[in-house]
Amino acid sequence: MASTADIRNGVVLNIDKQLWAVIEFQHVKPGKGGAFVRTKLKNVVTGKTVDRTFNAGAKIETENVDRRDFQYLYADGDSYVFMDVSDYDQLTVSSAVVGDAANFMLENQAVTVALHDGNPLYVELPASVVLEITYTEPGLQGDRSTGGTKPATVETGYQIQVPLFLEQGTKVKVDTRNGDYLGRVN
Repeated sequence: MASTADIRNGVVLNIDKQLWAVIEFQHVKPGKGGAFVRTKLKNVVTGKTVDRTFNAGAKIETENVDRRDFQYLYADGDSYVFMDVSDYDQLTVSSAVVGDAANFMLENQAVTVALHDGNPLYVELPASVVLEITYTEPGLQGDRSTGGTKPATVETGYQIQVPLFLEQGTKVKVDTRNGDYLGRVN
């Protein structure tokens, strides 16, 4: 058990048998009444975000979450296989845990996997990845860099919106959090 004084960004709390990561915290001491800690928590499994207030000095339960570097190897049916870069052990992770990260993962890509008691909780990708456009409609004469967008399929099979002037075979930088086009890569 820990107290509210131990709350920091990134700490994982066990509240009602669920794991919650602290995104933000603020220690508040109003002029009248007791001090309290205002927090913004994110559910480690579902990604849901809630605001929660704790009285100062209240006992909270912290959990140990091990974040380790892995390399994505290949997809195996409904699961994904990762290799721990430190000891070369392989870890199979279900598609439910990988979630939307599968849209941006290429083989041999470095990722971070969060483990709790040896069970994978989530897969974290870099903020952006470079992917090649495998299919998009050809641009028409008069297309400008400003203005409209068109759909394009990248090498993972995911579809993103790109500017009209981009062509098939172009490498683009994609934001892994929301799938937005960030720019071309030479």
